Amino acid sequence: MQHSPGGIKGRWLVNSLSFVLVILAVVVILISVGVSGYYYATVRDNLASRAATTSDTFRKYFTDTYDQFYTQAEATVTTFQDQDKFEQQFLDANGRILLSTSGLSGGGVASTEDASQALSGQKTAVFTGRDPLSGERVMSVTAPLLSARGDLVGGVRYITSLRIVERQIWIIVGCSLLACLLFLMLVVASNSYFIRSIVDPVLKINTIAKEIAAGRYGVRLQKTYDDEIGELCDTINYMSDEISRAERMKNDFISSVSHELRTPLTAIGGWSETLLAGGGEDPEEVMQGLTIIQKEAGRLTRMVEELLDFARIESGRMKLEIETFDMSIELYEAVYMYENLLKKSGIRLLYDEDVDANYYINGDRHRMKQVFLNILDNAAKYGGDGKQIDIDLKRDGGNIVASVRDYGQGIPEAELPFVKEKFYKGSSKQRGSGIGLAVTEEIVSMHGGTLDIASEVGKGTTVTVTMPSAKSEEALGITGAIPKASETPFTEGEHS
Repeated sequence: MQHSPGGIKGRWLVNSLSFVLVILAVVVILISVGVSGYYYATVRDNLASRAATTSDTFRKYFTDTYDQFYTQAEATVTTFQDQDKFEQQFLDANGRILLSTSGLSGGGVASTEDASQALSGQKTAVFTGRDPLSGERVMSVTAPLLSARGDLVGGVRYITSLRIVERQIWIIVGCSLLACLLFLMLVVASNSYFIRSIVDPVLKINTIAKEIAAGRYGVRLQKTYDDEIGELCDTINYMSDEISRAERMKNDFISSVSHELRTPLTAIGGWSETLLAGGGEDPEEVMQGLTIIQKEAGRLTRMVEELLDFARIESGRMKLEIETFDMSIELYEAVYMYENLLKKSGIRLLYDEDVDANYYINGDRHRMKQVFLNILDNAAKYGGDGKQIDIDLKRDGGNIVASVRDYGQGIPEAELPFVKEKFYKGSSKQRGSGIGLAVTEEIVSMHGGTLDIASEVGKGTTVTVTMPSAKSEEALGITGAIPKASETPFTEGEHS
């Protein structure tokens, strides 16, 4: 993990500004080189052009004799018009200054190397640098003066100071630096605004996340931008709402389970004390007490089993013992186990099954029986006031569909999407842990099936389990050893 001083803002500024600074530095260097090259080239070309023109003129007209050359050179120096910009000098064949527009004469030698190079090589030479005599940066150009016969007569030299040129170059470079600085400030300002638009919401999200971690569920973020940050705010808000709802459901679950545990324990403890205190003298009372103790103990066992299954699902430790079996057998056995309970409660049971179809699936027969027991228990508990439960088993293409319908009060439409969630009990006043359907749906999903619930207030609820069927029993080598549900006491397709 890399340390990031300054966080996102510092990292962003360092990365982006480093790139911008490199680009600006390259731009300034290119401008400096380009401008200086242009100005120096312009001055050099101007001096070289003047020197070449003067050299050609003298060679054609004024180099037949030395006196003619000197007389014309003196006249040229006297009439030179650009003394404020250039200095013009005439040199002899040895490089000594004969005449100069600045008044230098008397045999002084030219101080820069262009003069000696031009006279020795008999071609124009250029010098750029500091004048050894004045210490000033200058540019000088010397062109040789040849006679018509090609003999070296002397040379003409033009000198100019680079002070004005270099000042102009520095002005342009300074303006470029100022423009780059202004651009850099604009980039920093725009980046700071952009980073602030990202970092500030992230800091708020971090604060809200800490509050949620500290237990303040349900807090929400104010969405500012409709972008990825806005989507993140929506996600955090949704997470906060879901955690808040889950926390409320958990608290309700704890309260409900505490009540559910207290009630049977109270009944068991009360009847145990009654029997121990001498209530065993009346056989009928003893049987009543033992029946209640047995019933409440069974309720506690079912509740503990639900909690254990839920814990296994949450930890991913629930395993299935896969085999090929007839699902109709498990459904019938679940119905048979509830037969007496339903009959005592005055609930009519209608069971319908296509006797010619096979209902083999690949799965865990004990877990599927648990699914049907749970569904039937809910139908009897929440829809028993309708006094009728319909059970239907059929094949639908490659699927096997089992449905259980009650005619009770039904589930309100607003609660229907949540009834399969853990800890959810809705507006029902019936006793229960609120995790039965969550466990049931998980078992069905682990088999590759689906659990669907349809309900209408006042008309009842239908729970449908859809399971993928296995291959035919002939392909699997299964004979008729396993009886079909239709060979049980429900041969008429109806039980009441």
